Amino acid sequence: MTLRNSSTKILICLIGAVPFVGLAQNNFADFGPVAGEKELIVGANGGSSRDFDDSFGGVNASLSVFLSNTLSLGLRQTVNYTNPDAGGTTWNGSTRIALDQHFGVGQLRPFVGLNVGRVYGDSVRDTWVAGLEGGAKFYVKPKTFLFGAAEYGWFFERAHSLDDRFRDGQFLFSAGIGFNF
Repeated sequence: MTLRNSSTKILICLIGAVPFVGLAQNNFADFGPVAGEKELIVGANGGSSRDFDDSFGGVNASLSVFLSNTLSLGLRQTVNYTNPDAGGTTWNGSTRIALDQHFGVGQLRPFVGLNVGRVYGDSVRDTWVAGLEGGAKFYVKPKTFLFGAAEYGWFFERAHSLDDRFRDGQFLFSAGIGFNF
């Protein structure tokens, strides 16, 4: 390896590290919510049946309050365009309450949670839904983040049938932007 090649490689490594220098100078305590703050999220979602033979996509929004620096309680709304395996197209939506536990400090905040609510629309029978969820938020500014999440939700008519219906659920994936205020 010549000196010129070594210098070039070192220069490339240094240039590649420049974005991370700013991260090292940030006070990670400034990133993320504190107890009592609210959070607004807007995003896009998509999903499929458990067998991946029925799909849908749409938009979602949520408004949450942080009960502590890491625990949030929120209201979520989705509106979806569906493409059922029987053909045609229809619209449906869901309204859910979610409880999420966040982990870590700094810019990357993984979370896990639970949600429960109601699903309604043209292509679904109006029913209850419960779900397990997880994802991560990446703070690009102290109170602004990008997020990605996945959940598995299942439908039920009555609380006693909740565990019997787990195998009849669906996957939901979402991504978007959020703000703490």
